[in-house]
Amino acid sequence: MKQTLLPALAAVALVFAQSAQAETLRFGTDPTYPPYEYKLPSGQLVGLDIDIGNALCAAAHVKCEWVEGSFDGLIAGLQSRKFDAINASLADTAPRRAVMDFTTPLYPADIRLVAAKAAHLQPTAASLAGKRIGVLQGSTQTAFAKRNWAPHGVTIVEYQDQNSVYADLQNGRLDGTLVVGAAAQLGFLAKPEGKNFELAGAQIVDPAMLSASSVIGVRKADPHTLQMLDAAIAQLKQNGTIDRLTHKYLDTATTTK
Repeated sequence: MKQTLLPALAAVALVFAQSAQAETLRFGTDPTYPPYEYKLPSGQLVGLDIDIGNALCAAAHVKCEWVEGSFDGLIAGLQSRKFDAINASLADTAPRRAVMDFTTPLYPADIRLVAAKAAHLQPTAASLAGKRIGVLQGSTQTAFAKRNWAPHGVTIVEYQDQNSVYADLQNGRLDGTLVVGAAAQLGFLAKPEGKNFELAGAQIVDPAMLSASSVIGVRKADPHTLQMLDAAIAQLKQNGTIDRLTHKYLDTATTTK
Protein backbone atom coordinates (compact mmCIF):
# COMPACT_ATOMS: atom_id res chain seq x y z
CA MET A 1 0.00 0.00 0.00
CA LYS A 2 2.76 2.42 0.95
CA GLN A 3 4.72 1.47 -2.15
CA THR A 4 1.81 2.31 -4.46
CA LEU A 5 1.33 5.70 -2.76
CA LEU A 6 4.93 6.80 -3.20
CA PRO A 7 4.77 7.55 -6.95
CA ALA A 8 1.51 9.47 -6.49
CA LEU A 9 2.91 11.50 -3.61
CA ALA A 10 6.03 12.25 -5.65
CA ALA A 11 3.89 13.47 -8.56
CA VAL A 12 1.88 15.76 -6.26
CA ALA A 13 5.09 17.13 -4.77
CA LEU A 14 6.41 17.84 -8.26
CA VAL A 15 3.22 19.72 -9.19
CA PHE A 16 3.48 21.84 -6.04
CA ALA A 17 7.16 22.54 -6.75
CA GLN A 18 6.38 23.60 -10.30
CA SER A 19 3.53 25.81 -9.09
CA ALA A 20 5.79 27.45 -6.54
CA GLN A 21 8.37 28.16 -9.23
CA ALA A 22 5.71 29.57 -11.55
CA GLU A 23 4.57 32.08 -8.92
CA THR A 24 7.76 34.12 -9.30
CA LEU A 25 9.11 35.67 -12.50
CA ARG A 26 12.76 36.71 -12.19
CA PHE A 27 13.89 39.62 -14.36
CA GLY A 28 17.59 40.28 -14.95
CA THR A 29 18.47 43.98 -15.29
CA ASP A 30 21.34 46.49 -15.13
CA PRO A 31 20.15 49.39 -12.91
CA THR A 32 22.63 51.97 -14.21
CA TYR A 33 20.65 53.26 -17.20
CA PRO A 34 18.10 55.96 -16.32
CA PRO A 35 15.31 56.48 -17.21
CA TYR A 36 14.96 52.81 -18.13
CA GLU A 37 16.36 51.14 -15.01
CA TYR A 38 18.16 52.79 -12.11
CA LYS A 39 18.22 53.11 -8.33
CA LEU A 40 17.02 55.82 -6.00
CA PRO A 41 19.31 56.82 -3.10
CA SER A 42 17.18 54.51 -0.96
CA GLY A 43 18.21 51.56 -3.14
CA GLN A 44 14.77 51.15 -4.67
CA LEU A 45 14.72 50.05 -8.31
CA VAL A 46 12.80 52.45 -10.56
CA GLY A 47 12.50 53.29 -14.24
CA LEU A 48 10.46 52.57 -17.35
CA ASP A 49 11.51 48.92 -17.65
CA ILE A 50 11.02 48.36 -13.91
CA ASP A 51 7.49 49.76 -13.98
CA ILE A 52 6.62 47.81 -17.14
CA GLY A 53 8.07 44.63 -15.62
CA ASN A 54 6.07 45.01 -12.42
CA ALA A 55 2.93 45.70 -14.45
CA LEU A 56 3.58 42.60 -16.57
CA CYS A 57 3.90 40.46 -13.45
CA ALA A 58 0.63 41.87 -12.10
CA ALA A 59 -1.13 41.15 -15.40
CA ALA A 60 0.25 37.59 -15.42
CA HIS A 61 -0.61 37.08 -11.72
CA VAL A 62 2.96 36.24 -10.74
CA LYS A 63 5.40 37.80 -8.27
CA CYS A 64 8.24 39.92 -9.68
CA GLU A 65 11.82 39.37 -8.56
CA TRP A 66 14.65 41.57 -9.87
CA VAL A 67 18.19 40.25 -10.25
CA GLU A 68 20.86 42.90 -10.81
CA GLY A 69 23.98 42.51 -12.93
CA SER A 70 26.19 44.26 -15.47
CA PHE A 71 24.64 44.58 -18.92
CA ASP A 72 27.33 42.52 -20.66
CA GLY A 73 26.67 39.61 -18.27
CA LEU A 74 22.89 39.45 -18.64
CA ILE A 75 22.81 36.97 -21.53
CA ALA A 76 25.11 34.57 -19.68
CA GLY A 77 22.96 35.00 -16.58
CA LEU A 78 19.85 34.13 -18.54
CA GLN A 79 21.44 31.03 -20.03
CA SER A 80 22.69 29.87 -16.63
CA ARG A 81 19.15 30.31 -15.22
CA LYS A 82 20.01 33.05 -12.74
CA PHE A 83 16.76 34.65 -13.90
CA ASP A 84 13.93 33.94 -16.35
CA ALA A 85 14.04 36.97 -18.65
CA ILE A 86 16.17 40.02 -19.49
CA ASN A 87 14.34 43.29 -18.96
CA ALA A 88 16.93 46.02 -19.59
CA SER A 89 16.06 48.15 -22.64
CA LEU A 90 17.22 45.25 -24.79
CA ALA A 91 17.36 45.52 -28.58
CA ASP A 92 16.37 42.68 -30.89
CA THR A 93 19.45 41.77 -32.95
CA ALA A 94 20.34 38.74 -35.08
CA PRO A 95 23.24 37.59 -32.84
CA ARG A 96 21.03 37.76 -29.75
CA ARG A 97 18.14 36.06 -31.52
CA ALA A 98 20.47 33.14 -32.20
CA VAL A 99 20.74 32.44 -28.46
CA MET A 100 17.35 33.58 -27.08
CA ASP A 101 13.80 34.46 -28.01
CA PHE A 102 12.21 37.91 -27.79
CA THR A 103 8.81 39.18 -26.77
CA THR A 104 6.78 41.51 -28.94
CA PRO A 105 8.22 45.08 -28.87
CA LEU A 106 7.59 47.27 -25.83
CA TYR A 107 8.50 50.81 -26.95
CA PRO A 108 10.64 52.59 -29.59
CA ALA A 109 14.37 53.20 -29.17
CA ASP A 110 16.34 56.32 -30.13
CA ILE A 111 20.10 55.89 -30.63
CA ARG A 112 22.08 59.16 -30.50
CA LEU A 113 25.61 60.54 -30.35
CA VAL A 114 26.37 62.74 -27.32
CA ALA A 115 29.29 65.16 -27.67
CA ALA A 116 30.46 68.59 -26.54
CA LYS A 117 28.46 71.46 -28.05
CA ALA A 118 31.64 73.23 -29.10
CA ALA A 119 32.92 70.17 -30.99
CA HIS A 120 30.20 70.29 -33.68
CA LEU A 121 30.49 66.53 -34.25
CA GLN A 122 28.12 64.43 -36.34
CA PRO A 123 27.33 60.69 -35.96
CA THR A 124 29.35 59.74 -39.04
CA ALA A 125 32.68 57.98 -39.50
CA ALA A 126 34.09 61.00 -41.36
CA SER A 127 33.22 63.43 -38.56
CA LEU A 128 34.49 61.11 -35.81
CA ALA A 129 37.78 60.00 -37.40
CA GLY A 130 40.55 60.30 -34.83
CA LYS A 131 38.04 60.67 -31.96
CA ARG A 132 37.41 58.45 -28.93
CA ILE A 133 33.82 57.27 -28.47
CA GLY A 134 32.64 55.52 -25.30
CA VAL A 135 30.04 52.76 -25.44
CA LEU A 136 28.35 50.35 -23.03
CA GLN A 137 30.00 46.95 -23.19
CA GLY A 138 27.78 44.30 -24.79
CA SER A 139 25.31 46.83 -26.22
CA THR A 140 24.09 47.15 -29.80
CA GLN A 141 25.69 50.60 -29.81
CA THR A 142 29.05 48.89 -29.32
CA ALA A 143 28.44 46.51 -32.21
CA PHE A 144 27.34 49.38 -34.46
CA ALA A 145 30.34 51.58 -33.61
CA LYS A 146 32.85 48.76 -34.07
CA ARG A 147 31.40 47.79 -37.42
CA ASN A 148 30.75 51.24 -38.91
CA TRP A 149 33.20 53.62 -37.23
CA ALA A 150 36.25 51.70 -35.96
CA PRO A 151 37.49 50.75 -39.46
CA HIS A 152 37.63 54.48 -40.31
CA GLY A 153 39.93 55.58 -37.51
CA VAL A 154 37.43 56.02 -34.67
CA THR A 155 38.63 54.59 -31.34
CA ILE A 156 35.82 52.70 -29.58
CA VAL A 157 36.22 52.45 -25.80
CA GLU A 158 33.99 49.98 -23.93
CA TYR A 159 32.74 50.47 -20.37
CA GLN A 160 30.83 48.22 -17.99
CA ASP A 161 28.37 50.97 -17.05
CA GLN A 162 27.15 54.13 -18.77
CA ASN A 163 27.85 56.40 -15.78
CA SER A 164 31.58 55.75 -16.21
CA VAL A 165 31.24 56.79 -19.86
CA TYR A 166 29.68 60.09 -18.84
CA ALA A 167 32.45 60.70 -16.28
CA ASP A 168 35.18 60.24 -18.90
CA LEU A 169 33.25 62.33 -21.40
CA GLN A 170 33.09 65.20 -18.91
CA ASN A 171 36.77 65.01 -17.98
CA GLY A 172 37.92 64.96 -21.59
CA ARG A 173 39.04 61.35 -21.93
CA LEU A 174 36.31 60.80 -24.53
CA ASP A 175 35.01 62.89 -27.41
CA GLY A 176 31.54 61.38 -27.38
CA THR A 177 29.31 58.45 -26.50
CA LEU A 178 26.75 56.47 -28.47
CA VAL A 179 23.71 55.91 -26.29
CA VAL A 180 19.90 55.80 -26.17
CA GLY A 181 18.77 59.42 -26.36
CA ALA A 182 16.37 59.34 -23.42
CA ALA A 183 19.03 57.74 -21.22
CA ALA A 184 21.48 60.51 -22.14
CA GLN A 185 18.92 63.21 -21.38
CA LEU A 186 18.12 62.05 -17.86
CA GLY A 187 21.41 60.42 -16.96
CA PHE A 188 23.74 63.19 -18.17
CA LEU A 189 22.46 66.15 -20.20
CA ALA A 190 19.88 67.26 -17.63
CA LYS A 191 22.54 67.36 -14.89
CA PRO A 192 25.03 70.21 -14.23
CA GLU A 193 27.92 68.10 -15.49
CA GLY A 194 26.19 67.69 -18.86
CA LYS A 195 25.48 71.37 -19.52
CA ASN A 196 28.22 71.72 -22.15
CA PHE A 197 27.12 68.62 -24.08
CA GLU A 198 24.30 67.82 -26.50
CA LEU A 199 22.66 65.20 -28.68
CA ALA A 200 24.84 65.70 -31.73
CA GLY A 201 23.23 65.25 -35.11
CA ALA A 202 20.24 63.14 -36.03
CA GLN A 203 19.04 59.80 -34.69
CA ILE A 204 21.08 56.86 -35.98
CA VAL A 205 19.06 54.44 -38.09
CA ASP A 206 20.65 51.15 -39.10
CA PRO A 207 18.19 48.21 -39.38
CA ALA A 208 21.09 45.78 -39.77
CA MET A 209 22.56 46.59 -36.34
CA LEU A 210 20.22 48.72 -34.23
CA SER A 211 16.70 47.60 -33.41
CA ALA A 212 14.00 50.26 -33.50
CA SER A 213 12.28 48.84 -30.43
CA SER A 214 12.99 47.45 -26.98
CA VAL A 215 12.09 43.84 -26.17
CA ILE A 216 12.40 41.32 -23.32
CA GLY A 217 14.73 38.35 -23.83
CA VAL A 218 13.74 34.80 -22.83
CA ARG A 219 15.58 31.45 -22.99
CA LYS A 220 14.76 29.46 -26.15
CA ALA A 221 13.85 26.42 -24.04
CA ASP A 222 11.21 28.38 -22.13
CA PRO A 223 8.17 28.93 -24.38
CA HIS A 224 5.88 29.16 -21.33
CA THR A 225 7.55 32.36 -20.08
CA LEU A 226 7.58 33.85 -23.58
CA GLN A 227 3.87 33.15 -24.09
CA MET A 228 3.01 34.49 -20.64
CA LEU A 229 4.92 37.73 -21.25
CA ASP A 230 3.49 38.23 -24.75
CA ALA A 231 -0.04 37.80 -23.39
CA ALA A 232 0.66 40.29 -20.59
CA ILE A 233 2.23 42.77 -23.04
CA ALA A 234 -0.85 42.57 -25.27
CA GLN A 235 -3.03 43.31 -22.25
CA LEU A 236 -0.92 46.31 -21.19
CA LYS A 237 -0.93 47.70 -24.72
CA GLN A 238 -4.69 47.33 -24.97
CA ASN A 239 -5.40 49.07 -21.66
CA GLY A 240 -2.88 51.86 -22.35
CA THR A 241 -0.46 51.04 -19.53
CA ILE A 242 2.67 50.84 -21.71
CA ASP A 243 1.85 54.09 -23.52
CA ARG A 244 1.21 55.82 -20.17
CA LEU A 245 4.50 54.63 -18.70
CA THR A 246 6.43 55.47 -21.88
CA HIS A 247 4.98 58.98 -21.79
CA LYS A 248 5.84 59.32 -18.09
CA TYR A 249 9.50 58.42 -18.49
CA LEU A 250 10.34 59.52 -22.00
CA ASP A 251 8.13 62.64 -22.08
CA THR A 252 6.61 61.74 -25.41
CA ALA A 253 3.36 60.09 -26.45
CA THR A 254 4.41 57.00 -28.41
CA THR A 255 2.63 53.87 -29.43
CA THR A 256 4.32 50.47 -29.62
CA LYS A 257 3.36 48.09 -32.40
